[in-house]
Amino acid sequence: MNEVIGLVVDDDPNIRELAGLFLKKEGFTIIEAANGREALNCFEKQPIDFVILDVMMPDTDGFEACQEIRHYYGDDLPILMLTAKGETVHKIKGFQLGADDYLVKPFDPLELVARIKALLKRYHILTSQIIQLGQVKIDLHSHQVKINDRFIQIPLKEFELLSKLASSPGKTFSREQLIEEVWGFDYEGDERTVDVHVKRLRERFPKEDYPFWITTVRGLGYRFEVAE
Repeated sequence: MNEVIGLVVDDDPNIRELAGLFLKKEGFTIIEAANGREALNCFEKQPIDFVILDVMMPDTDGFEACQEIRHYYGDDLPILMLTAKGETVHKIKGFQLGADDYLVKPFDPLELVARIKALLKRYHILTSQIIQLGQVKIDLHSHQVKINDRFIQIPLKEFELLSKLASSPGKTFSREQLIEEVWGFDYEGDERTVDVHVKRLRERFPKEDYPFWITTVRGLGYRFEVAE
């Protein structure tokens, strides 16, 4: 794994130390900031791959920092927000400003690590940018599928689902796994949304016309298969 740099932003040094300790054990490089203004300055010094951002901080709070990060640095990195307040209104505001996930203090550091890893997978930061399977090429950066030199653009969730299945051809993924890794921990919809998206992919890529297909494994889930 290439170096992955995380920024932990919290005015409580104990929180920064706890999060940093567990993330470093997983091989991440961690830098710290005590408030939103310091966090924004960090972006000028080195590339940042993910941000853990406290909401309630002096100077520049997490909401303002999240908004500025998205404005100046785009949508290419995951942002997980921390707060001692679990009210729905704070979650909604965070998501509206560009946060990807939300964790309420006090939190289990193992859950924090798991959520960060899930976000990084969704952003493809921990994986190769290209999935090549025979004549099928999936570009995780441009969100394009290339088959026999033909580029095909598909809706984002269909692309993310296809990419996840294709990342491990022959492996069966449960609906629960796909929901967690494609739609995220906080998705509250029905698992049948996976079935709907698989159906759309099958209609878009009929087996008789393309060198791959998605197989239903009864009672377990779905797997991606490629013609030899």
